[in-house]
Amino acid sequence: VVHLLSLIFNEDLSRLGLLPRNLIGLLGIITSPLIHADFSHLISNTIPLIVLGWIIFSFYPKISYILFIFIYLVTGILVWIFARQVYHIGASGLVYGFVSFLFFSGIFRRDNTSISLALVITFLYGGLVWGILPGWKGISWESHLFGAITGLLAAYMFRNIDPPKKKYDWEDEPDDFDVKDLEVSYDP
Repeated sequence: VVHLLSLIFNEDLSRLGLLPRNLIGLLGIITSPLIHADFSHLISNTIPLIVLGWIIFSFYPKISYILFIFIYLVTGILVWIFARQVYHIGASGLVYGFVSFLFFSGIFRRDNTSISLALVITFLYGGLVWGILPGWKGISWESHLFGAITGLLAAYMFRNIDPPKKKYDWEDEPDDFDVKDLEVSYDP
């Protein structure tokens, strides 16, 4: 909607992006994820946000809203403090935060659901790791990096909330199982 309005009114909204260490740039902490350079930029953020958002809101319902707000604000604050002094726009910091949260939740929680989600996320979005490195002209690698760091922090902070741990019968089996203990019967 924001991008369509900018096209209809022929307004360049990039000045509402996040400008680090500038008082006016503080507004960008809220507005920058809503502003995109073009439709390609918008779509490249929207599709992963829909997929990742659905996963987070489905599998981590107790923390999903807090997680969204945490990643949104903390990523913006870190970019405002540490990033290059250029306008940063787009929601890729959120995307990287969600990917990082889902990946590291599998590591910290060690339950079957979180590990499975981490594997799926690695398969789908593993290539994003290159986006946290500097060198891509016109790309806010800082938003990517700080989004990923924020997702890691969130995964650690919320590691004991959601999803409920299911215990399966086979998990109660003793670890010192030995084949010699099996009873063998032969059918003549």
